[in-house]
Amino acid sequence: MATIRKAVINVHRLINSNKSIITSSTKPFLHFRPPFAPFTSQSQSPVVINLSNEESKRRLFNRLLYRSKQRGFLELDLVLGKWVEDNIHKLDENRIKALIHVLDLENPDLWKWISGQEQPPESVDVNPVFAALRGKVMKNLDSHSAPETRATLGQPWVRGWDDIKKGRDAPASGNQ
Repeated sequence: MATIRKAVINVHRLINSNKSIITSSTKPFLHFRPPFAPFTSQSQSPVVINLSNEESKRRLFNRLLYRSKQRGFLELDLVLGKWVEDNIHKLDENRIKALIHVLDLENPDLWKWISGQEQPPESVDVNPVFAALRGKVMKNLDSHSAPETRATLGQPWVRGWDDIKKGRDAPASGNQ
């Protein structure tokens, strides 16, 4: 037990000594980006869109496909990843910029906007890639789920999962 305590104290001292070195030797990093700047990437360097040869197209498409399938939000990984996989080879330069803008959006907000739980901001709503993606999701919802199982605009998408009622007053079909 005493060795763990000594290790924790040593780590604490090391962290504090490094803090003073870092703060004295570096300037604070200030970066401001408007929340919905149209067609810009959140990364430090802008994404270079080079469609002039097959190798650069392949690299760009692989990068965008990876970003769309590995977001860390399972629903978006599946929906967005599948849409990008099916459509990326049909996109021109402007639509690729629009896709990058969609990929830069935050996961919870993007999911709420795509699934129809909330109305997206104007800058997102006019994005052609977002509109196509949302159209695909809404078409799938219309063909595979009953309207009474879906959330109304502005409400969370968890209706029907009420453990207290145990099925009473639950929707007649669907499990959402």
